[in-house]
Amino acid sequence: MKEILRILEKDARLTPHQVAVMTGNSEAAVENIISEAERDRVILRYKTVVDWEKLGEELVWALVEVKVTPQRDVGFDAIAARIYRFPEARSVYLVSGGFDLSVIVEGKTMREVASFISEKLAPIEGVQGTVTHFLLKRYKEDGQVFGDGGEERKRLQVSP
Repeated sequence: MKEILRILEKDARLTPHQVAVMTGNSEAAVENIISEAERDRVILRYKTVVDWEKLGEELVWALVEVKVTPQRDVGFDAIAARIYRFPEARSVYLVSGGFDLSVIVEGKTMREVASFISEKLAPIEGVQGTVTHFLLKRYKEDGQVFGDGGEERKRLQVSP
């Protein structure tokens, strides 16, 4: 199962037949493994990584460090759940280090992202503080290189 999932994680467009050929399994076995993984929520969804800038759509992304006070009996989970329910919060992670949660926020403008943080995120009970880092350029996301990174880079020849 892990081999099939690793293949699909890299390219979810592959058909069960193609995955079967790559793994040496039967197509029916691959279909069953995929169905079981979807049913058991091992496969959560299929994702397409889009370079929106190439289509002229500019989005603003921010990484927000959030310091919180954990709640009795639920720790960080209740606050994280409140945050991840907002559509602006694209990803929410519990992290180690100087802050507790890392939140990736998306908006159409810097003002929209700033308003979300100041009006919705920061006022949540248990949030002690936030630090916002606006993302300036995407080089790689989910294993996919953006821009001209797909072309092989030529190294200068080293001569003695």
